[in-house]
Amino acid sequence: MDKGPKNILQWNYWSSRVGSVHDSRREIASFFAHVTHETRHFCYIEEIDGPSKDYCDENATQYPCNPTKGYFGCGPIQALMELQLRASRNRFDCLNEPETVANDPVISFKTALWYWTNRVQPVLPQGFGATIRAINGGLECGGANRATVEARVRYYTDYCRQLS
Repeated sequence: MDKGPKNILQWNYWSSRVGSVHDSRREIASFFAHVTHETRHFCYIEEIDGPSKDYCDENATQYPCNPTKGYFGCGPIQALMELQLRASRNRFDCLNEPETVANDPVISFKTALWYWTNRVQPVLPQGFGATIRAINGGLECGGANRATVEARVRYYTDYCRQLS
């Protein structure tokens, strides 16, 4: 069953998720740090150079890709195809209309919040670094892209400071 708020601004959702009010503020800071980074300060709704990439799993049989569409990160977290599909849960045709995540702000944030509650939130107690791993794993962790990790950390500490 999907977890997630009906409205991203529902303080009750954020304040009851992890523990103390301070924990909730750190979660909000973490979410917005990642969204700020992924969208370059809310300027991009699709992955930079996304159309030149295609994350379609050509071997997928349950959810085969549409050969006329491109599958790349989009939305606030820029979750990829398989995750968009799970997040959509029949709310839109992700296989044939993957651009919906970029073009519909409600679907876009619902997808991001689905990803957050199902993939990132479980690792929050492990610290901010674990949230980076949950979002971009091998692309940034283990020294793979130090500058990108440092940028995410700067956003996080800045949001923590603003929310304290």
